[in-house]
Amino acid sequence: MTKADYMALAEARFEQLTNLQKQTDFYAYEKEFDAIWTDLGRTVLEQSIGPVPKDKRKKTSSAADTENSK
Repeated sequence: MTKADYMALAEARFEQLTNLQKQTDFYAYEKEFDAIWTDLGRTVLEQSIGPVPKDKRKKTSSAADTENSK
């Protein structure tokens, strides 16, 4: 992931963050704020490690894991 990719993802959520100012209840503000950042974090993590497999239970081997077991 490049800096430009990250900035594009963050910019896409900037509008949602600015709309939080309209919230009058702090609980609702905090709930929406957390949802926005959690979604952004998940998206950044998925793009930085690669595509998410269709079957999350399927084991995959990686170079780091197989080297230690030898």
